[in-house]
Amino acid sequence: MTNRKLCFALIGNEYQARKSTVTQRILDYLNAREAKVCIDRTYYDFLRQNLHADIVCSGVFDDYDFEADYVISLGGDGTFLKAANRVGGRNIPIIGVNMGRLGFLADVLPAEIENALDELYKGDCTIEAHSVIKIEVDGEEIKGRPYALNDIAVLKRDNASMISIKCSVNGKFLVTYQADGLIIATPTGSTAYNLSNGGPIIVPSACNLVISPVAPHSLNIRPIVINDDSVIDLEVESRNHNFLAAIDGRSEKLREGSKIRIKKASYDIKIVKHKGSHYFSTLRDKLMWGMDQR
Repeated sequence: MTNRKLCFALIGNEYQARKSTVTQRILDYLNAREAKVCIDRTYYDFLRQNLHADIVCSGVFDDYDFEADYVISLGGDGTFLKAANRVGGRNIPIIGVNMGRLGFLADVLPAEIENALDELYKGDCTIEAHSVIKIEVDGEEIKGRPYALNDIAVLKRDNASMISIKCSVNGKFLVTYQADGLIIATPTGSTAYNLSNGGPIIVPSACNLVISPVAPHSLNIRPIVINDDSVIDLEVESRNHNFLAAIDGRSEKLREGSKIRIKKASYDIKIVKHKGSHYFSTLRDKLMWGMDQR
């Protein structure tokens, strides 16, 4: 149990107005604990100006300019991924409050927030380390941060025909994919884009990555699981002479001939899991995994 005063950074999705009451409950709880609370400026302005909420906090911050003991993400999994991107390698654990639909990463329900914070202060919660991957492009600059908690995908553009992706692992040629794209997913991202393309589910603690083709032009091409210390090199050919790299859903336009390298990042993301939370129960509850309705 901790008695010291903690510092929290709140990052929210300003497109979901119903979150304002949850935010107020969180602030009331933390203020009663005499915690320091800073709020992302965009979200703070939304709460004050659009919802006219009476928000009392210690300050606001922009972009990556914050320090905290914990980050609270208010939104769905997309908001959680953005929060993870902003945390980066600073080892700040993230608490995900689910205000979206599925809530696989953001798994604390609004009704559970006080209990989850109680567990945090008592030391009854667990903190899981989730691996991150990085993209490097020879000869081109990635405009945003090149790190992904879920996945990095190389994809054809909207009106283009399929692309050709030559893939090597640790310097050894694997295969040339003729497909709409290729997904490199972490265990965390195995239940996202990878799963919708027929890839396997990988438990978060596994030291693996999965390579999954998107709509491959061959029936004998299947996803493959590799060690997460592997280095993946890609070369892409496209009739459009360009293609997209999607980094946790954020797209970057790249030129044909760009040499891409994907590998594990030097840091991981810490995720706070409340008491009683278990990955297999999450699979059953969120994805209805194994459900038989006969």
